[in-house]
Amino acid sequence: MTTTTIKRKKIDLGLQGGGAHGAFTWGVLHRLLQEQDLDIVGISGTSAGAMNAVVLADGLAKDGREGAIAALAHFWRGVSNLGLLSPFKRTPWDVLFGRWSLDSSPYYALFDMMSHLVSPYDINPLNINPLRNLLEDAVDFERLRSSRQLKLFVTATNVRSGAARVFERNELTADTVMASACLPYLFQAVEIDGEAYWDGGYTGNPSLFPLIHDTRADDLLIVQVNPLQRDEVPEDTRAILNRINEITFNSSLIKELRGVALLGRLARRNEVLDERYRELNVHLIHGESCLERMSASSKMNTEWAFFELLHDIGFDVANSWLAENGEHIGQKSTLDFGDALFRWTD
Repeated sequence: MTTTTIKRKKIDLGLQGGGAHGAFTWGVLHRLLQEQDLDIVGISGTSAGAMNAVVLADGLAKDGREGAIAALAHFWRGVSNLGLLSPFKRTPWDVLFGRWSLDSSPYYALFDMMSHLVSPYDINPLNINPLRNLLEDAVDFERLRSSRQLKLFVTATNVRSGAARVFERNELTADTVMASACLPYLFQAVEIDGEAYWDGGYTGNPSLFPLIHDTRADDLLIVQVNPLQRDEVPEDTRAILNRINEITFNSSLIKELRGVALLGRLARRNEVLDERYRELNVHLIHGESCLERMSASSKMNTEWAFFELLHDIGFDVANSWLAENGEHIGQKSTLDFGDALFRWTD
């Protein structure tokens, strides 16, 4: 009787933030977890990416791959349930025409205006955030911290210094994850050990070098939610603000990818003294063709049907990516570092 041995492929994941669009990443992760020859050895996540990361890691520690798949589905269902009482709803016309935007919602328009005029310290003085309770219910942080199944990193931004703060697995709590997702015009800064933190997307979306430094995987796969490029120049106020946010939340990723490209160039020349810094195979899964058509306000849409749609898009995109590029994992990069965005020098 012949026994087939599956050749294992070690891979790191970098998960971007993007509010409700993080459900796209949920779909990608669902498909990746079905690949029995892929071993996830490290994850770095920011904002919604951080939530996906800790939920996956805890589910994996509890019940393996199937546990991680179930935990992610349970978490996103919980996020949707939290939004059932939200006044932010699509108008009947948006529902009729299949638009997922909240731009026409009067309550969202009022909230959007107020969030730029009034501080969250005034709007929500008690700092109530039901998402924190959901996260504590969904993740056993004690089990998460004690598990050594994979490396885990979550990035937040230090309000006072403006520097990235990368929390490692043994430091992770509900507060550190909420700090990573703390948009300053929506929520009060999260205090941890006397320091105030905002969303990690400003400084590391996600942070890549902790993965390079602390894991031995030769492949790094980034799940990118915020579109890197747009064909048209925005002209109305909302579109301009949306593009500013996209550029802001992608700038740290582009800088780190340029650093990875430079590192690979130096490694090929044998000019890197520390063996941990090596040439990596870098891959990118993105949903630009679908996500770029969705307005910024849809990142606040918590309808279950919307989450299911994003999940299915992410699953299908990952499935197509694996069919086209799966054989290259462990062999070569599929991200084109010759692209002007990623070249370490112009």
